[in-house]
Amino acid sequence: MQTFTTILADIGSVIWGPFVLIPLLLGTGMFLTIRLRMLQFRKLGPALRLGLLKRKDDGGVGDISNYQALTTALAATVGVGNIVGVATAIALGGPGALFWMWITALLGMASKYSEAFLGVRYRITDARGEQSGGPQYYLHRGFAEVFGKTGGKIGLVLSLMFAVFAVLASFGIGNMTQGNAVATQMENSFGLDPIITGIVLFVLTGAVLLGGIKSIGRVTAGFVPLMILLYIVGGLIVLVVNAEHIPGALGLVFTDAFTGTAAVGGFAGSAILYAIQMGVARGIFSNESGMGSAAIAAAAAKTTHPTRQGLVAMTQTFIDTIIVVTFTGLVLVTTGVWKQGGDFAGTMTADAFASALPDGDKLVAVSIAFFAFSTLLGWSYYGERCMERLVGAGGVIPYRMVFTCVVFIGAITELEMVWNFADVMNGLMAIPNLIGLLVLSGLIVRETNRYLSNDPKLTANAAQVEEFMAASER
Repeated sequence: MQTFTTILADIGSVIWGPFVLIPLLLGTGMFLTIRLRMLQFRKLGPALRLGLLKRKDDGGVGDISNYQALTTALAATVGVGNIVGVATAIALGGPGALFWMWITALLGMASKYSEAFLGVRYRITDARGEQSGGPQYYLHRGFAEVFGKTGGKIGLVLSLMFAVFAVLASFGIGNMTQGNAVATQMENSFGLDPIITGIVLFVLTGAVLLGGIKSIGRVTAGFVPLMILLYIVGGLIVLVVNAEHIPGALGLVFTDAFTGTAAVGGFAGSAILYAIQMGVARGIFSNESGMGSAAIAAAAAKTTHPTRQGLVAMTQTFIDTIIVVTFTGLVLVTTGVWKQGGDFAGTMTADAFASALPDGDKLVAVSIAFFAFSTLLGWSYYGERCMERLVGAGGVIPYRMVFTCVVFIGAITELEMVWNFADVMNGLMAIPNLIGLLVLSGLIVRETNRYLSNDPKLTANAAQVEEFMAASER
């Protein structure tokens, strides 16, 4: 088993190394940012207004509202990566890893927009009358539309690759790692037996999954904002207590991004490349930009045009990384706890909160429980949609049953191998999706520009959208 764990770690280091995903992720994000003329900066305000204030597209086709699709995607991404993943990145790559997480997010917003756009653009209505989409569909259908029969064959292979890797990833990043982090933190902070935690997660997960995406959407719509607010308020208190250290912490983040100081084993020097590698890998683990997963939730949204839901989906990366991850990173650096390392990175964040906030470690434990449970819900939907793509609707119920049982297994099992497995599957998911984003970028840019030239502030209603889109096609 140890040999297999080592093999997975070696594979992960190659996939997330300087010659595969780091240049592919950053390069794709940069390429799309340029082609879309910095869309993520120009349209962030209207996108936030549509997703968080208006919350729905009247007259749009879909199963859940814009807001519910956003919170479902947030549920899947605002998870253990925002606490444990950030701590791991900073412990191993130094404070500069936070800078590279920011860069990954800012560029990744263009990737997140593009994959959500395609998710809606090429979604289908399944046998149950629900909307289903994501890379498992748009890689095939998009390539076929743009490049004909031969392109369709290539796209089919890429779409099936994505579906397989996504199903496998759902049991890693979206399940066992989440359950294990909850059980570990609950045992450390409250002395709760992991078996009890596993049973509770098993029951809660199964209860929500019975209702499918509409049930998940309702739960995440009320649950996700509260859990994020709770964590941010706690982090804000810690930062207020350590306010005098904030300028120095920010300076360290920027300087360390180009020097690469590592904390584990004291101040052993590490190359800038390792800071970049940890920042990019853990940034993607946190916000999932470029992986294609959020496009699956976006495809279920009631929306009048792919551009509108793509922009709403884009805000998820902003909220996840630029807001939530930043609070975690600054808390770790301002308190100095990042220097201590630790076998379980979650204890670093707990110690940082506890240093300035009474029972701060318990707040982190509760936050991890909330974040991880929300991730379970979001990823269960991603996995079942990809399972449906592979074997049909008959695979959905068995998948839900197995997924629910694996939650319990994750809570009571040591998971070094699973964390390595999650990194590998995340990377393998991203590769076919990023290829698709690059190949289909011309279509994305063309249709985005055509829509925004008619509705730059995202205020058009369904009738107006239908009217000007019909006119532009004549």
